[in-house]
Amino acid sequence: MKRYIFLFSFFALFIAKSQAQVGEPYIHDPSTIAECEGKYYTFGTGGGGLISEDGWSWHSGAERPGGGAAPDALKIGDRYLIIYGATGGGLGGGHNGRILTMWNKTLDPKSPDFKYTEAIEVCSSDGMEDQDAIDPGLLLDPTTGRLWACYGTYFGTIRLIELDPNTGERVKGNKELDIAIDCEATDLIYRDGWYYLLGTHGTCCDGVNSTYNIVVGRSKSVTGPYLDNVGRDMFHGGGKMVIAAGDRVCGPGHFGRTIIDEGVEIMSCHYEADFERSGRSVLGIRPLLWRNGWPVAGDRFKDGTFEIESERRGYALELAVDFVRMQQERQGWFNRQQMQQPAKPVPNQTLDEVKATWPNGDIAVRCGDYMFRPHQRWTVTAVPDKGGYLGGPYYKITIEGTERALAATADKEVTTVAAYTGADEQLWRIEQLTDGTFRIMPKVIPGQEGINTKFVLYSAADSTPTLAEYDFNSDNSKWNFRNH
Repeated sequence: MKRYIFLFSFFALFIAKSQAQVGEPYIHDPSTIAECEGKYYTFGTGGGGLISEDGWSWHSGAERPGGGAAPDALKIGDRYLIIYGATGGGLGGGHNGRILTMWNKTLDPKSPDFKYTEAIEVCSSDGMEDQDAIDPGLLLDPTTGRLWACYGTYFGTIRLIELDPNTGERVKGNKELDIAIDCEATDLIYRDGWYYLLGTHGTCCDGVNSTYNIVVGRSKSVTGPYLDNVGRDMFHGGGKMVIAAGDRVCGPGHFGRTIIDEGVEIMSCHYEADFERSGRSVLGIRPLLWRNGWPVAGDRFKDGTFEIESERRGYALELAVDFVRMQQERQGWFNRQQMQQPAKPVPNQTLDEVKATWPNGDIAVRCGDYMFRPHQRWTVTAVPDKGGYLGGPYYKITIEGTERALAATADKEVTTVAAYTGADEQLWRIEQLTDGTFRIMPKVIPGQEGINTKFVLYSAADSTPTLAEYDFNSDNSKWNFRNH
């Protein structure tokens, strides 16, 4: 939350309505999502924030004193550090900004340990300089253990300061550094030897007219310089696009990164306006992919009918049924008279032509060459009333035109049952990995306690799907959805 439109004159894959965050995900300038005691929290401008039991359905209830704007949250050891802007950004004090930090043992307002420490000022702006102390973001450097905060808006520079990770105070004698311009709501992350500065570009706070988008530069040093993909310094206005408007949501801003598992990451933000929700500002969660060393927003999975293709070999997941040949008059060079006749389309084999050859009851699955056949075409449908996970709902996976559903078994195998019943072992978690492939994970495995977070659909051999422990470094764990 940085500036109002009357003060300034600036300027993935389809996100289905049922696949946006459900509940009441209304927030502006969300902090990086933090997990605490099995729940997810994010804080926003104005105090308070959102809570989710599963990462899919969000509701109000997070508490943060101090009001102000654009907080960030970070777990350090067994405590949570909150940083926020008290004023600035045109909020009641022009560009007189103050950045404050405070701690809490827990983010659960119902916990007996819930108590924030007194807020400490770590930096400020006087309203006269070309800088506005607002919109802070935190990075605990995994290579050094040092704690950094970036902050600032379009009104001047983006600055970097160092904080003490034990106290949250400014390191004594630390001098702020100017590292970027022409953006705001910045965040810092580290990956594979690179530091990345994510900044929000464009205009905010004007609903469906907001042009916010998120850009990035990177550096081998936390202090910069931060260059984009064509070598432009963010201190001179550079920045590679990470996410922009699309598919009836606009104005993505306030980047946050959450690592769920190796190779499974999400980015959070707000959308300035969701066209499906009265143009309100809402929480957005997207897969985070890495392409050639750069972060980019992945696409939320969309319902549809697909070939489910193994990354291991490229074979298709299919019912283990007899292959039914299609009748066709042979075409080829050996029949010259026939080759002179007009060509015409060959229709696909239909379900009605083959389903009588399929057994009743459960049918096993295997992998084989994809041939556009009914036993290879899977309809994937969100089941939002069955809950979800961080960033998505559970899905049912059925053979196109039928209710025959993919299901996990108690012996960690996969099969199809004659009809989808809504049982938990028939629900699937589908997550895009950082390389763009997907992992497919049953919600539960019969006979095992709790939600499954370990076993995925796995290609044990070229033609043998099973359930096994997820391994990002093995193509056996990875699948693609092809819309043929």
